[in-house]
Amino acid sequence: MQKTLIIFKPDCVQRRLVGQILQRFESKGLRIAALKLIQVDRALGEKHYAEHQGKPFFEGLIQFITGGPVVVGVLEGNEAITVVRTLLGATNGAAAAPGTIRGDFSISKQNNLLHGSDSEESAKREIALWFRPEELVDYSIAGSDWVFGGA
Repeated sequence: MQKTLIIFKPDCVQRRLVGQILQRFESKGLRIAALKLIQVDRALGEKHYAEHQGKPFFEGLIQFITGGPVVVGVLEGNEAITVVRTLLGATNGAAAAPGTIRGDFSISKQNNLLHGSDSEESAKREIALWFRPEELVDYSIAGSDWVFGGA
């Protein structure tokens, strides 16, 4: 099973879309391995977006991610990274296909509701940045063979 980080950004929390969107991930068959509500400080925001440091939009990213509480989680499942990114849709909500989360709920490039890891390397780095190992919970879901079977 693959793990991926998901961040419900401040716009998602403020618009009270977290539950509705989390349901989409669970309905697809992903399992929640960790979940918490936090206020991101500047240091954590800068670590998360380190690859964008020095770019003209970096300060806007930091102001946005620290501008309100976020819900951050780890989702687990078969090909979780690809599944999450497909469900999210294009980064720019205005260009995202209808039926994707951003296509249904976003019309902005920055205020695009969620972040999802883009690779296994990113997922490992990001999960370690946001969660201590003991915060990740491993458990079985009844009937999971019906969801994950044949993978």
